[in-house]
Amino acid sequence: MNRKVKASKLGRFHLDTLLLAVCVSLLLFGYVMVASSSIHLGSKMLDNIWNYPLKQLIHIGLGVVLGSYIATVPMCNWEKIGPLLFLVGLFLLIIVMVPGLGVKVNGSTRWLSLGGLRIQVSEVVKFFAVIYMAGYVTRHQQALRESAFGLLKPLFLFSIASVLLLLEPDFGSAVVILIIAMGTLFLAGARLSQFVMLFAGVGALAALVVIIEPYRMIRVTSFLNPWADPLNTGFQLVQALISFGRGEVLGVGLGSGIQKLSYLPEAHTDFLFSVVAEELGLLGVLTVVGLFSILILRAFQIGFRAEQADEPFSAYIAYGLGIWFGFQAFVNMGVNMGMLPTKGLTLPLMSYGGGSMMIMCCAVGLLFRVSSEIAEINANDIPAPRVKVKAKNG
Repeated sequence: MNRKVKASKLGRFHLDTLLLAVCVSLLLFGYVMVASSSIHLGSKMLDNIWNYPLKQLIHIGLGVVLGSYIATVPMCNWEKIGPLLFLVGLFLLIIVMVPGLGVKVNGSTRWLSLGGLRIQVSEVVKFFAVIYMAGYVTRHQQALRESAFGLLKPLFLFSIASVLLLLEPDFGSAVVILIIAMGTLFLAGARLSQFVMLFAGVGALAALVVIIEPYRMIRVTSFLNPWADPLNTGFQLVQALISFGRGEVLGVGLGSGIQKLSYLPEAHTDFLFSVVAEELGLLGVLTVVGLFSILILRAFQIGFRAEQADEPFSAYIAYGLGIWFGFQAFVNMGVNMGMLPTKGLTLPLMSYGGGSMMIMCCAVGLLFRVSSEIAEINANDIPAPRVKVKAKNG
């Protein structure tokens, strides 16, 4: 059978049980920690302790429904509409800055309100970026290996997206989509010398962006020495480090943390990992790190199997998703532990948030689709068992 299996010939859906177990574990673990870190907020702000847990449950439910639908769409369809999706993402980045359309929170205009649900546009762009880059490297793999133009061409669109993200401003998401693009290009066979030069150039531009914006420079300097101003610029990081210190090995107990009680800002979103560290200790931290490690490893295993099955688009989708999950989780954890400057990036599949949770579930649904199609291809390639025929006498 031809390895390029058409959508109409695909059989039953093959469920990746390991991937399912990891994702369900992250969702449940995250939900419990969001409930623990937000009950006091609901009581204080809305006189309803179940406000945030109930909303997060709705977010997860909607995410599972959307992710399940994404998992039913054949990969050939995603490959066809990849460029259009990225252009739609650029359009969303433009309209979010139109007065009256974009929702401004904490000085940043990053959200669109749809039916009472706020969607963070940058999360949608990340999802579209993975699909676009997978299609691009599949179509231009030879050009990537032979010329610098093949390397620079897709980065032009990503540069436009990064500039629009910086205008919101959302420096963290701009870095994430560039990492997705550059990681995919590297795995597709871009020349190492050209890649190193490109990486150095992007790094220099990122440093320039930090230097020219005073508030970003303050974040960097406070990250290097948060104790120099623990009540102002270093407040978030100092409180996060206190959470890790209080948790020790086994934690103070689920629901018993005190840092989330108006000490640790955004405890249910950006600093959820610190709440895990305080309440569940080193054991909880290692559990989260272990689950994400398995998720990322599984994504790359699926990508490798897709390459072996001669399905490059599916392979680079899996690789791109693995890069996205891994880098964003690493940055979030690094910020919480004082390893990196503060960035507004959530912990995938765990932090509170409607738009981010639904997009992450969609990304996981796409990974399930890749896994299923590759399993179907491999199943169709298994040769039929030979039937032994007894020789006739005489």
